[in-house]
Amino acid sequence: MPARGAVRASERALAPDLARGLMLLFIVLSNTAFHLWAARHGPSGWQPVDGGWLDRAVQFSMITTLDLRVYPLFAFLFGYGMTQLFLRQKSSGTAERDAERDAERDAVKLLRRRSVLLIVLGLLHSTLLMAGDIVGFYGLLSLALGRLFLRRGDRALMWWIWIGTTVMAVSAAQPIVTVLLQGDLGAVGDAGVEPGADAYAAGEANWLTAAGTRVTTGLFVTFAAAPASLIGGAYVIFLLGFWAARRRILEEPGQHLKLLRRTAVIGISVGWLGGLPAALAHIGAITVPDDAQSDSGILYTIREVTGNAAGFGYVAAVALFAHWWTRRPARRGARAVEAVSAVGKRSLSCYLTHSLVFAPLLAAWGLGLGEHLTSATMALVAVGVWLITVAGAYALERAGRRGPVEALLRRLMYRASS
Repeated sequence: MPARGAVRASERALAPDLARGLMLLFIVLSNTAFHLWAARHGPSGWQPVDGGWLDRAVQFSMITTLDLRVYPLFAFLFGYGMTQLFLRQKSSGTAERDAERDAERDAVKLLRRRSVLLIVLGLLHSTLLMAGDIVGFYGLLSLALGRLFLRRGDRALMWWIWIGTTVMAVSAAQPIVTVLLQGDLGAVGDAGVEPGADAYAAGEANWLTAAGTRVTTGLFVTFAAAPASLIGGAYVIFLLGFWAARRRILEEPGQHLKLLRRTAVIGISVGWLGGLPAALAHIGAITVPDDAQSDSGILYTIREVTGNAAGFGYVAAVALFAHWWTRRPARRGARAVEAVSAVGKRSLSCYLTHSLVFAPLLAAWGLGLGEHLTSATMALVAVGVWLITVAGAYALERAGRRGPVEALLRRLMYRASS
């Protein structure tokens, strides 16, 4: 059978779109440090260490609530959306066994085509505008995981989730054990390596030179970091998205309130507490060796592990809000919720719009305004850019139009399928 086609507006649930819309705000805020190319960065190589008390407050908040906490949220929603698309395409087949298998194979082919397109789009994005692209990264992950797991049963899925969780736990335990045995927080880590923000080349005045750095970074993130995350067990977050989508947890949050409440409370609490030591060390409230704060240090390990919990907690909190919102009488704020959800429906277009605005405005090869901003003023600019995408997405929603990138992606996917 031909592919069923893109999802219709009447089939969409509030929670997934609202979560994606808020995720875009979190992403644009967490990426602000990369654009402050003239700032003095700390041992981690990401957040600046200069500025006044307001800048310190912003840096503290970023490290505690956003850094290494947004990407798990993105991965979960990406896996959830993949499964939604797969199940929708599969349901377009007949009940006959052979036809159902054909529908499954066609759905996997469609997702494979989508993954390849995302890889190409991500590499173009990183080369032209922003080296820290995540579209290609998740495109490669979806290519592998979709082929391996989408058609597997729940039992096999849970086995691999437990295997990946165990691998992640063992990997995180190794530096922690080393620190405990040696009694030195700086026993692991190296603060002397090149700052991670340099890989974005935002401070390079020549666009071609900056593009060379960006394409190197983009290739590494897509073809080295993505496979490494699979080996390290990070695929678990994707598979949990698969598992949740099969149970329609975000479409029907009222059927899973107990799970969502526990996940929201425990996940956000663990995530914020896990980021607290690094945030306190960053602003100088506690004294910690620089090596411990580096990208390979013990505080980074703790932030990364607990960041997964925070990502799940954020998703659960949005689902609980969506359940409450849809059951209340129509009141003030309806337009705001609709507008943020409109961003979620056009998340790829809005994500790329961030770079279209930020790169020429802030980079040294553009207007160079990143040289004059601080953490606090950069956060205001980020919120402003996100609000611009909210207004644009809402206008498209009212006009009944898709985002331009989503429209192009779907045209390429479904035309080939037909």
